[in-house]
Amino acid sequence: MQLALAEARRGIGRTFPNPAVGAVIIKRNRVLASGWHRAAGGPHAEIEAIRALPSRQDARGATLYVTLEPCSTVGRTPPCTKALIEAGFRQVVYGARDPNPLHAGKADAILRDAGIEVQSGVMADECSAINPAWNKWIATGMPFVVAKAGMSLDGRIAPLPGTRWITSSASRADAMRLRASCDAVLVGGETVRADNPRLTIRGVPLLREHPWRVVWTRSGNIPPDCHLLSDRHHHRTRIYRGISLRRTLADLGKLGVQRVLIEGGGRVLGEAFDRGLVDHVVFYTAPTLLGGPVPAVGGLGVGTNESAIRLVNPTYTHVGGDIRVEADVRPRAS
Repeated sequence: MQLALAEARRGIGRTFPNPAVGAVIIKRNRVLASGWHRAAGGPHAEIEAIRALPSRQDARGATLYVTLEPCSTVGRTPPCTKALIEAGFRQVVYGARDPNPLHAGKADAILRDAGIEVQSGVMADECSAINPAWNKWIATGMPFVVAKAGMSLDGRIAPLPGTRWITSSASRADAMRLRASCDAVLVGGETVRADNPRLTIRGVPLLREHPWRVVWTRSGNIPPDCHLLSDRHHHRTRIYRGISLRRTLADLGKLGVQRVLIEGGGRVLGEAFDRGLVDHVVFYTAPTLLGGPVPAVGGLGVGTNESAIRLVNPTYTHVGGDIRVEADVRPRAS
């Protein structure tokens, strides 16, 4: 399964709107073939592994390890369960169960009825962690929300007059890779009016269609000549006026958007945290003190330390003299 996970990671960022999946075929304690899902509409990982076998006959009596429960319904491609039965596998071992309640566990019965031994839940947490956005979207219809900010050590995001950036060029390059991994980038109307951002992908490869550029605004006062409405990506811009941030995200989910990056400003990030909409954070902190009235996260805040928003599984990385903090947001009790 570790080998299958390594195969799956090769597909991260390439398979939208499908999950990244890897597969390995074992027979007599030897690895015969491996494969990974490369793009939506293309062969799934199991089929890629079967096609990589020296001979199709080698599948007979073999064991297939795959990071996600094999699909059992017709989508862009035929169901993988049918291909596994026809190939003659003796055993199928998978990690994460399909989070879609309409499909979850159905592969087990189909394969067992065909005489194939099934083992599930092997390294399930690791396998599931590869596709957090797809897991949430497929089960709830809501996108996975990543909050990103570049700030001073005292949590301020407004640079000093005459300067544009707070964080280092290395941090900004890293943040660009983060942006390229998302399906949509969301900012508030005030950010558009003050900074006129482009929200484009620059300096890193983009392996799919350009992310949606989303503006959430209460006033609806967006300059018609701003970059988001006038550049060559204007058809990838959506403006949401006068509706809640939750409804905005729900509508993006209906468009198939699985992963949203909220880049600010502080008012939008505050609203997102206040409403419990954030799943993950990536904050870049520069070794500077700015003071001033513009915090990275505004909003109403919390009333007590006990009700504070807690981050779990944090990692701390030095990037160009800054500290990159990445963590999951612990869900708050309802």
